[in-house]
Amino acid sequence: MLIDLTELLHFKRKEILIDEVFSFPDSYLIDSEIKGIGPVTIKGKCQFEDSNIIISGSLSGEFELLDSISLEKISSSFSFEFEEILSENMRNDEKFLDITDILWQNIVLEVPLKQTEVSDFGKYQGDGWKLISEEEAKVGNHPFGELANMWGEE
Repeated sequence: MLIDLTELLHFKRKEILIDEVFSFPDSYLIDSEIKGIGPVTIKGKCQFEDSNIIISGSLSGEFELLDSISLEKISSSFSFEFEEILSENMRNDEKFLDITDILWQNIVLEVPLKQTEVSDFGKYQGDGWKLISEEEAKVGNHPFGELANMWGEE
């Protein structure tokens, strides 16, 4: 996503308003936890302040992740505010600013570590093991229960 900085750098405007829907190329999904991403809405502004270019605004959209338990694709929406100061990345002769990488980095930070839509843990079991919920782990009889009681007594 390119932003024309000509008017901003020549002090003809104080800020450039951004209100666009942007799609990321598939190359961004390689080696990422994100397995698919829909159009991303960006609303914000780009301004020149103290010889720095500041981009701020909000990003919203939807991405696909792998379920932490079933490994099936699940959709998750995101919406957040961001602000980036771009003094060190700019050259004085640049007239256009590509913010695609900046947007992607901010979206990747919003990916949850674990996410699941599994509600029935009964079908996830094998020889001598089964997946249980947090509630079952607190109530049930498990091998570390006595160890937890020992720590509580001391």
